[in-house]
Amino acid sequence: MKKFFFAILFALLSNAAFSQSENSLIEKSIQNYIDGTSYNKPESISKAFYAEANLFLSHKEKPLWIVPISEYVSWFQKGNKGAFNGRLGKIISIESYNDIAIAKAEILIPEKKQEFMDMFLLKKIEGEWKIISKSASSKASNKSGKKILFIVSNAHYYGSSKIATGNSFAEIVNAYDTFVNSGYTVDFVSPKGGDIPLAYINTSDSLQKHYLYDQNFMYAIKHTASPKEIDYKNYKAVHYIGGGSAMYDVPENADIQRISMQVYEDNNGIISSVCHGTAGIVNLKTKNGKFLVDGKTVSGYPDSFEKQDGDYFKHFPFLIQKTIEERGGNFKFSKRNISYVEQDGRIITGQNFQSSSGVALKIIELIEKSK
Repeated sequence: MKKFFFAILFALLSNAAFSQSENSLIEKSIQNYIDGTSYNKPESISKAFYAEANLFLSHKEKPLWIVPISEYVSWFQKGNKGAFNGRLGKIISIESYNDIAIAKAEILIPEKKQEFMDMFLLKKIEGEWKIISKSASSKASNKSGKKILFIVSNAHYYGSSKIATGNSFAEIVNAYDTFVNSGYTVDFVSPKGGDIPLAYINTSDSLQKHYLYDQNFMYAIKHTASPKEIDYKNYKAVHYIGGGSAMYDVPENADIQRISMQVYEDNNGIISSVCHGTAGIVNLKTKNGKFLVDGKTVSGYPDSFEKQDGDYFKHFPFLIQKTIEERGGNFKFSKRNISYVEQDGRIITGQNFQSSSGVALKIIELIEKSK
C-alpha cells in the first residue's frame, strides 16, 4: 500500500514538473513574439511562429482580415531595429494539453490609449513550441503601463506548525482593483515564485467574488514571479500584502529586500504595506546601513490586537510593532475595523484590510504628483 501511495505521489509530482517545464517553453515562444513586436526584431517574431501560421485580425473594410505570418513580420522590418516602439506586452495566461496549448497576451500602446488582447493557438512541432495562429482585438484603454509590484508569501502554515494560514485575499483584491481601475498594471512576486496560499476569502463580498472567478487574475496568483525574474526598473512602487503568511519567508528574503530598496532608492519609488504585510519592511535597510523605518511613522497590525493566547501567536518569529519601535520607528494605529493610513515621505502603510484601497489611492496620488 505504501509503495502504491508513493508511486501515485511520484507520478503526480512528475506530471506537475513536466507541465511547469512545458509552460516555460510556451512562455519563451510567446515572449519572442512580444519582444520582437516591441523592439522591431523580425527574427524574434519569425522564431515564435510556425512558418505557415496565419493571423486573424480585425479590419474596418472586411469581416475578417487573414494575414500570413510572412506579411506580419514585414511590418516590423520598417522600424528602427532594437528600438522600443511603444508596445508593452504581458503574458496573461497559458493552458497546455500534451502538444497543444492556448495562451493570451495583453499588448498596451499607452500613447494611443489602446489595449489589445492577443489569443494564440500553439503546437509543439519537432520539439519546439510554435504559434500556429493568432487572433486579436482591441479597445480604448486608460492603462498607462505604470507598474506596481505586489509582494506575497508562499508560507502555508504559521512557522513550523500545522496551523494553516495564507495571504489576505481581501487585501490583494481591494488594492489590485484600485490600481487597475486607475490604469496601473500589477505584478506579483513571492520568495519561491509559483502559487501562493490564500486566506480570508469572502464570496459574499462582490469584489472578492468577482476576482475569485476571474481566470486571468487567478492565473497571475497561481504563477507569481520569483525574485530573479523581476527587474526593479519597471516598478513605481512595491506593496507588501498581509495575512498570516506575511510573517514568514518574505521579511528575511534578501532578494526581495534588494528589489524593494532598489525601487525605493534607485527608482525614487514607493514602499508600501498593509496589516501584517508591514512585517516585510522591518528588516529593510538603506544604503547607509540604517533601518528604513528609523525615524519614520508607519502603521500595520498592532501587537495588542493579536490573540496572544492563540496557538498561532506562539509561532510568530517577531512582533511587528515592537520590532519597528526597537528600530527607531514610530508605530501608529487606530480603532479596529476602520481604514487607517500613514504616509511618511515615500513610505505608505495601512493598518488592516479596510485600509488596502486607501493605501493604493495614496500611492497613486504620490506617483502622479511626482511627474
